[in-house]
Amino acid sequence: MTATALPTADAPYAAAPAATTGPASLPALVARHAALTPDALAVVDGDTTLTYGSLLRAGHALAARLRAHGVTRGDRVALLTARSHRTVVAQLGLWLAGAVCVPLDPAQPRPRTEAVIADARVTLTVGDAKLLDATPLPGPVLALPEEPLADSGPVDGADPDGAAFIMFTSGSTGRPKGVLVPHRAVAELVTAPDYVTVTGRDRVLFHSPMTFDASTFEVWVALANGAAVVVCTEQRPSLEDLARHVERHGVTVAFFTTALFHQLAARRSRVFSQLRSVVVGGEAMAAAQAREVLTAFPWLELVNGYGPTETTTFATAHRVTAEDCAEQIPIGRPVAGATAHVLDADGMPVTDGGRGELWIGGSRLALGYTGLQELTAERFVDHPAAAGERLYRTGDVVSLRPDGILRFHGRNDDQVKVRGFRIEPAEVEHALREQPDVDDAAVTVEGSGTPEARLVAHVVAAPGPVPSGAALRERLTALLPAHLVPDVVTLRERLPLTPAGKVDRRALTAGPATGGGPTADGPATPMTPLEQAVADVWGQALGVEVTHPDAEFLLLGGHSLLALAVTEDLREELGVEISLADFFATPSVAEQAALVERALLAAHQDLHPETPEHSDVH
Repeated sequence: MTATALPTADAPYAAAPAATTGPASLPALVARHAALTPDALAVVDGDTTLTYGSLLRAGHALAARLRAHGVTRGDRVALLTARSHRTVVAQLGLWLAGAVCVPLDPAQPRPRTEAVIADARVTLTVGDAKLLDATPLPGPVLALPEEPLADSGPVDGADPDGAAFIMFTSGSTGRPKGVLVPHRAVAELVTAPDYVTVTGRDRVLFHSPMTFDASTFEVWVALANGAAVVVCTEQRPSLEDLARHVERHGVTVAFFTTALFHQLAARRSRVFSQLRSVVVGGEAMAAAQAREVLTAFPWLELVNGYGPTETTTFATAHRVTAEDCAEQIPIGRPVAGATAHVLDADGMPVTDGGRGELWIGGSRLALGYTGLQELTAERFVDHPAAAGERLYRTGDVVSLRPDGILRFHGRNDDQVKVRGFRIEPAEVEHALREQPDVDDAAVTVEGSGTPEARLVAHVVAAPGPVPSGAALRERLTALLPAHLVPDVVTLRERLPLTPAGKVDRRALTAGPATGGGPTADGPATPMTPLEQAVADVWGQALGVEVTHPDAEFLLLGGHSLLALAVTEDLREELGVEISLADFFATPSVAEQAALVERALLAAHQDLHPETPEHSDVH
């Protein structure tokens, strides 16, 4: 099997030049700036700030504590924290102690967290004391200190060629798979990047979950270049929260998932007014939204980034211009040491702009999958025609324009992306088939490639009592991360099959899915004016008519990204501020209308009822 990289000598777009400056381990990046500008701002978390000097000292002190606790080079240590400045210190301390960081998400169900700990062969879990107390986990645990430890001198056990992270992605076997991402790959991605502008004067927003590889970019592109990390202290920020946070702290660079970018663009959010550079990734960027943002904010550097976790966050990138918005936005050229190869089904180069599978090579590939040698050998291939270069088989279909720019055309397998998250339908199907009242299941995406994309589960009930879609969905929330829980669960008598005997997913997606709960059907029920106002806002976001005061947002197909839009619409149309936490704590129309009423009353306490009705005060 042979491969040809994007042309090199005659057309210089085969590979981005490898970064030749800067150290290769992530702690060394911080140490360099701590030596050059120790008093420069490194991390901002509300009113808490860390300079490069204080960040490095805190990292050394934590590393010494970890070493005293028995952590040695190569140990896999899980990290369970709410997003804060302590997250950055903890990552640095783990690496200085020589450990591999295994990020955990406090919002994920306990079975998922336990599976990650087992598959990564974690020897210790460190984290916030409150989270560790609330979520008993297998194996030893160690609470992070509430206050910075006294610096006990330099400790540096980081291995530039070793793994920095084990990032878990959706797995086709029904279990997540851990990707070992090396220090050197992250350092090369973020040091002096040529695909986005980052200087020592910038402030970069850190708002992604730590288990999402975008957070690697958010934190380390700042610290690699002497800029400041601005931590979004809201764990589930609304659109308004993001705008306020960016304004308050003078954020200039941000990453947004494509779906979130589309939401912000549709509202011409003032978040773009403050920003200079925005990187977008996770799914195909819509040309209409890109045009809207570039027209309203013409100074903005808008970058479309592409790359699986296995290629360290971004493998290609493209600076989007107004001219690009006349057609599909391309994914660009390889960046920061990556190479790209477009091959046919036989592994031969595709020529003349034809479509083929994208294989990624270069210096930023992951080391492989933890504990999955066969899968590693299948997806990471030493390609003889590329002079033995190791390539990662992405499964993505692309074509190459004459100018060397890549276009994205979708997948060649069942893997999908919804709201920026990579999803193996087989993992969700496995969880459904494990239910005693489910005989078979298939998972598809409705509205693929659009901001309204929904994950749909098609379920065949086992003999006996038939489960409701709502009940199945509720069970899945205790087993799977939120992004893997189907937006709709619909019951079918059987799954359609192709002539070859496989599930006919095209037939499943031929029409819109319905179902998901008992509140979706039935006659309309009278609602109060405030309930009707809430129902109208919901219906606008969900694309359905909401007629029941007991209708529940999630059971009607709602999800966290649509909740962002609804809270923003409630703020604009009813003049109330509702946090996402409160939004999800009041799942029905009636409960949310009561919440809105309380918020309105609280916002109008300026009536001062304690002032006498008749007064001589003028």
